[in-house]
Amino acid sequence: MCLSTAVKASNPDEILMEYVSSLSIDGDTITLIDMMGEKKVIRGALTFADLTGAVIKIDC
Repeated sequence: MCLSTAVKASNPDEILMEYVSSLSIDGDTITLIDMMGEKKVIRGALTFADLTGAVIKIDC
């Protein structure tokens, strides 16, 4: 199972959500869902996704 950690692009030490199993993008809205089904909606832009390294960077 591949789960990722979503962080702020400007500050990778600031975690937005851990154990992200899926994400969807609609305009400037990014919806993150973790492995337990918890949902977090963030306004911003996806700037980087390393699926093998399990890191998602979001500019928000």
